[in-house]
Amino acid sequence: MSTPQHGGSTPIPTDGALGTLVEGTMVDRGFVVDDLLQGSPASDIHFSLHVPDSYDGDTPFALYVACPGWGGGLWFQGVGAHLGEDFAFVANDYVPDMIIASPQLEDWGETSARQCIALTRWLMSAYNIDASRVYLSGYSGGGETISLVMGLEPALYRRALHLCSQWDGDLDALAASRVPMRMSTGANDDYYGSAPVSRTYAQLREKYLAAGLSQEGIDELVVLDVKPDEYFEGHTDFYGEHGGGLELFPHDAEVMGWLFQ
Repeated sequence: MSTPQHGGSTPIPTDGALGTLVEGTMVDRGFVVDDLLQGSPASDIHFSLHVPDSYDGDTPFALYVACPGWGGGLWFQGVGAHLGEDFAFVANDYVPDMIIASPQLEDWGETSARQCIALTRWLMSAYNIDASRVYLSGYSGGGETISLVMGLEPALYRRALHLCSQWDGDLDALAASRVPMRMSTGANDDYYGSAPVSRTYAQLREKYLAAGLSQEGIDELVVLDVKPDEYFEGHTDFYGEHGGGLELFPHDAEVMGWLFQ
């Protein structure tokens, strides 16, 4: 088994039951852009990866998987196109001891959801990851993907951040797992609107109420964050509030800080 360097100071295995790593050669702001996980249980997975230099393999690190949206989030849209989003690049400002992955998947459906899960499992096996600090986010189409992830394997993640999107996944599975979820969007999001996530929020609260949770307990598990039009002022040139969320949410300490608290 070959063990090349790949960030930090500790070699990692490149093959195993969860897939074989084909190391990329392109680097952008500390991310290896064009990694490939071959032969995973969910087929081949293209992703970008940042491992802080402080990682030595002895101390468990957190893990963050950031699923990008429509403007480059899929592999066919071009290598590294997803790194136009800032979510992955700001994450270490909140948690320095954290490995960050951003996949370029195949679709916004179940194929990509299973790829996201497979990538998460491989990263947790390849690196010394603190399983209680595994975080997930998805913007736009990536939000659709993570909603499916949270309907399939919610217990893999500590918290999840759903941004400018809609919910396609199994709410019963999410409610049973009691993994905290925040849904942030614009009141007049130009692609989805805010009504779909508002309905999802209400449905999820009803499930928690039926399970006997208090209002205060539910508030800890699900947050609906609908930003007013004024929030996006000066940031609507690219596809209105939907594009404004892409510019603003990565740099909103309330939004990102919630995920990593």
